[in-house]
Amino acid sequence: MRVGVREAAKGGAERWSDARRSGSGDEARALRSRWRTASMAAGWAYPADWPLAEVDEVCAAVLGPADPGSALYRLGSARAEAGAGLAETLLDLAALHAVLAEPPGSTGIVSPNVDAIPARMLRATALGWGDVMSRQASNCAADNPLTGLATAAYLRTRLREVYAENRASGRDDHVLVLVRLDLSRTSGWSRVVAMTLLADALREVFDAGETIASVGPSLAAVLLKRDEHLHRALVNLRILTADRLSVDPHVAPSGPAEVWLEPLPSTYEEASDLLATLGR
Repeated sequence: MRVGVREAAKGGAERWSDARRSGSGDEARALRSRWRTASMAAGWAYPADWPLAEVDEVCAAVLGPADPGSALYRLGSARAEAGAGLAETLLDLAALHAVLAEPPGSTGIVSPNVDAIPARMLRATALGWGDVMSRQASNCAADNPLTGLATAAYLRTRLREVYAENRASGRDDHVLVLVRLDLSRTSGWSRVVAMTLLADALREVFDAGETIASVGPSLAAVLLKRDEHLHRALVNLRILTADRLSVDPHVAPSGPAEVWLEPLPSTYEEASDLLATLGR
């Protein structure tokens, strides 16, 4: 890692390291200050969020003899934990790299360039950021905590499984039941209440393991196998949804619910595009 930093910085990091005085943090503080200034000038969105303990670790690491890879990994992780996006994190790293490329004591304006970041610096920081985001994604619930409906992402996962099952079996017996409310007639919290009531009706009618998901702000979907009971289920859904919505005068105008069957397109990609279009 250290060689990659110095080579890409045209010797700048090495000059910083050579200028370091044993037992003194002056150079580290100077580097931190210039790095922060360059990052702010490059467009760091929230100045108060920039200072982290990991920033100081990186400053010490790039000025010392040790490989700074682990410090950069921890910085990327800390940025992700703090909510910084990857683009912002890498621009901040580019600001550090640009400062390192300057001679010690330089006060000139630097121009951060993400494309100029050494591959090893980039990889360590991006891996730290990405590992945190992967962990957060794996811990996310597959349903909406307010309505209890599965997410659109989960529905797409189930659709992928269904298309794989259809290819293996040669059958094509799945269908989507789509239900839309007119939320333009309600406002504020009443919209959430309306969708929650719809979700309750959907779960009561479809209670045999069907996938029930939210596709958009006012649209829900049920992925199920077509059978002889489907028509009756749709009738019951219309009646039950109307009953649920009627209990609250603030949500009643969002009905009656529009209910229809949507045959699955021939490919998963087409089905995914369909859901994206309907959910807008």
